[in-house]
Amino acid sequence: MANAEHGGTTEVQARLRAARLALWLVAAVLAARQVAVVLSTPRGERLTDLETWVGPDGVLHVKGSLYDSTQFTGTPFGGLVLKPLTRAAEQALGWGWTFGTLLLVVALGLVVARALPQPVGRRTSLLAAPVAISLLMLSLPVRNTLYLGQTSIMPVLLVLVGCFAVRGERVAGLLIGLAAALQPTVLFFAPLLWFTGRRRAALTTGATFAASTALAWAALPHDSYTYWVHHIAGTGLGGAADDLANQSLHGLLLRLGMTGPLEISLFLVLGAAVAALGVRRAVRYARDGQLLLAVAITGCAAIAVSPTTWQHQLLWVLLAVVGRVGKRASDRYVWPVAVVVVMTLPATMLLPHISALYTLRDNVVLLAALAAATVIPFLPRTSPYYRTPIPTRYADPVPARLRHVPLLPFLRRVLTRPNLLLELLLIRVTYAAYQQVRLAATGGSNSAGRLTAEKHGQQILDLERWLHIDIERWANHAVVKVDWLRDFFDFYYTSFHFVVPLGVLAVLYWRRPVDYRWARASLGFTTLLALVGFWLYPLAPPRLMPALGMIDTVHGVQDFSKPDYGTLTALTNQYAAMPSLHFGWSLWCGVVIAIVAPKWWMKPLALLHPFFTVSAIVATGNHWVLDAVGGAVVVGGGFGLSYVFQGPRARVVRVAAEADEEQARVKTVRPRAPESLN
Repeated sequence: MANAEHGGTTEVQARLRAARLALWLVAAVLAARQVAVVLSTPRGERLTDLETWVGPDGVLHVKGSLYDSTQFTGTPFGGLVLKPLTRAAEQALGWGWTFGTLLLVVALGLVVARALPQPVGRRTSLLAAPVAISLLMLSLPVRNTLYLGQTSIMPVLLVLVGCFAVRGERVAGLLIGLAAALQPTVLFFAPLLWFTGRRRAALTTGATFAASTALAWAALPHDSYTYWVHHIAGTGLGGAADDLANQSLHGLLLRLGMTGPLEISLFLVLGAAVAALGVRRAVRYARDGQLLLAVAITGCAAIAVSPTTWQHQLLWVLLAVVGRVGKRASDRYVWPVAVVVVMTLPATMLLPHISALYTLRDNVVLLAALAAATVIPFLPRTSPYYRTPIPTRYADPVPARLRHVPLLPFLRRVLTRPNLLLELLLIRVTYAAYQQVRLAATGGSNSAGRLTAEKHGQQILDLERWLHIDIERWANHAVVKVDWLRDFFDFYYTSFHFVVPLGVLAVLYWRRPVDYRWARASLGFTTLLALVGFWLYPLAPPRLMPALGMIDTVHGVQDFSKPDYGTLTALTNQYAAMPSLHFGWSLWCGVVIAIVAPKWWMKPLALLHPFFTVSAIVATGNHWVLDAVGGAVVVGGGFGLSYVFQGPRARVVRVAAEADEEQARVKTVRPRAPESLN
């Protein structure tokens, strides 16, 4: 038994080492990729901010004010620190700055991993550092910092080192004070230090900031007056304050159309409220033993109340990922996933292109910072759910379908309803990625793959003629002659492609959560297989074949002398026809409804949607008949992969288990026959 336990421990340690090595490899690949992107960019297009400051014609070379051109947005102390760099060679400075910034990111990830709230398991502590570095490399603030040549990582690192990596309050206050001299809103950490009992560090922070600012004032009096008095702590420097890159309350109010005294008054009132509430919450979590979360909350409050907060200064939001939210285990992933998605993906991928959502989309990072600072109910460590959330119920495990293909652990058959916010976020991001992959399949534009797509279109037409199923032109011209039929198929093609699948998912989510997860996984695998088809075989639909004589009833008359077609050309790949996801998704809807429908008469009705869909895609000239066949193939593959990786449908397993339990219970309580009397 001792040998078995020792063998099990050794196996766990080996897996842990392999996982740690793999994560460090991922972090190294991401770091190398970021450096390669920066250094492969033409010299005039990379490190533009650094070039503006310390290049041959940079503002730090001139004898006048640093702020004459409003291109330098740092503090006078920052300019004083950067001035010695002007003597460095341009190319050496670019390489040195890039790799130096990379080292700062690595150091930041190591400090964050060390600062996780205790108690932290050994496995978590070993894996936290490469995960933190990878997330930092993927985040938009770090990517912008590396690309532009900014100093925004330094204040964050100085604060974290002062809070977690040094001994002595004076040294900690010195580091945080220097960070405040580079980025004045860091002074918000002084109240955090004061109210958590580190008063000497708070006083040292203020003194260091004052001394650094005074030193800069003595060396650069005119620039200091311009920055602190004329521009009121840098307000108005850099780009326009109402630019989308300014993710602060001031920028939000300007984008909403407010100006003048009203905007200033409202900004001051809201800023004071956010600052007070944010610091209060940060103090509470710091006293609870979650100092890293307290630091993140304070940084998020500083982001909101700063007059200008550019994208490369938003790193504090990513640190808020350490907060735990939700009593249920299934809810525990919502907040960290939302933070990572907001901080790594462009806002246009998070929300649909609907005008009513533009305000939300344009300020999504600011809203995340405000939420972290003021409203997100992070769990205290004293909560019974902090370490042991309400567990998720799973169906009984089943053996692997194939000997060499184990069941994927993240696709375990859950019996409870998933978190709605996480599902909506997953659906939106997946669809945005689907759009990007469709477009990238032809080289990033529709014109790039036109010749190849038309060649493949001729191949499909020849094959259909050989099979005697080339009915596209006949169906198209027949439908055009009947106005009501043409209008019906046009409406069906443009409307039901998204409405019906989303409706099926919504009904399953609300009424049949067990079946929802199975259906969603099958749909995801179907779409993934379709993306592979789009990538490998770009195909022109019949309406984009110049010699076929098709009438495009949906998009109107086409000009084949131009490389782009239709109103949606700028958004999607027009040559993603094989397989047809219009038919594939409709067939998925029909199969799912036929399986889960409670009434027998509902099952055949489920096939009407794929029937009308295949009629619409052929009659409107948007797909070949064989495209529908390809759509059916990927749907079958989607359901097959779901079965291979997940096993049978969880509802079937649960019903069978409940039947067995009921039968066993009946046998247990069945009255025994009376014994005979002798």
